[in-house]
Amino acid sequence: MTTLNAPPASQPAAPPDPSPATGRARRRRTLAPLGFLAPFLIPFVLFTLVPIGYAFWQSLHRTERTGGTFGTTGTAFAGFEQYGEVLRDASFTDSVVRVLLFGLVQIPVMLLLALVLALLLDSGVARLRKFFRIVYFVPYGIPGVVAALMWAFLYDPRLSPVVDLLRDLGTDPDLLGPGAILWSIGNIVTWTYTGYNMLIIYAALQAVPRDILEAARADGAGGLTVALRIKVPVIRPALILTGVFSIIGTLQLFTEPQVLRAISTSVTSTYTPNLAAYSLVAGDNYHEAAAMSVILALATFVLSFGFLKFTGRKSA
Repeated sequence: MTTLNAPPASQPAAPPDPSPATGRARRRRTLAPLGFLAPFLIPFVLFTLVPIGYAFWQSLHRTERTGGTFGTTGTAFAGFEQYGEVLRDASFTDSVVRVLLFGLVQIPVMLLLALVLALLLDSGVARLRKFFRIVYFVPYGIPGVVAALMWAFLYDPRLSPVVDLLRDLGTDPDLLGPGAILWSIGNIVTWTYTGYNMLIIYAALQAVPRDILEAARADGAGGLTVALRIKVPVIRPALILTGVFSIIGTLQLFTEPQVLRAISTSVTSTYTPNLAAYSLVAGDNYHEAAAMSVILALATFVLSFGFLKFTGRKSA
């Protein structure tokens, strides 16, 4: 009997060696996204991450003096000692509570005014829209120091025509006193940034589909109903964005109280957290100022992230 031998099993062919041209093409595909991101990544690393890292490093050290009054100073590692000093500082805690109270009142008022102005400009009865957009935005174009000086003139009881008018009406307001100075600052901030936020909201309103608005009007919806039931829900992301910007700006409050400090004893060197950090730098206490700055940066991140999570949960 003849036995047929089975053909040998075929061996898998070895993959061809990649040519140098193929390797270069693969590297180009890998590096191409980095090339597009480089215009953002390089400034972000140099002007954001590096300063934050340096501030954190400074906050872990302290200045030591050896040899008495005429000795030398040096830097020693202190761990988180500076953070403990900051958190035990009652004036810093008071400043944080003060700006949080400021933000709880000022931010909703400012964003409500910005929303109302944007809705008015976007309404069908608005006239001279370009003119009023410029008028509302002009306060933001004025430098913060100049705006604060202008309002300081209007607050000063010795110079202000507004205070004179209120006195003639039988009231004697002290707009620079300890009970009103925080809200006087809030008025300056609201006047400055309402127009800026209005433009963001107004730009979002321009993206609302016109056919949806026309369908709502055809169904008999009035202007107020269209604004509250259609426009406001659609522009919710813009409102959230302006809210985040406002939270960050509140914790960075510095220019307005610094200017008013020159004419009012109600504003101290630690009235806001940024003023407190600035006073430490002016006193050559760089390490504690760095610790205070890091705490403020973390607080800003936590509040902004918490606001985003809260608004995201509400919209889900």
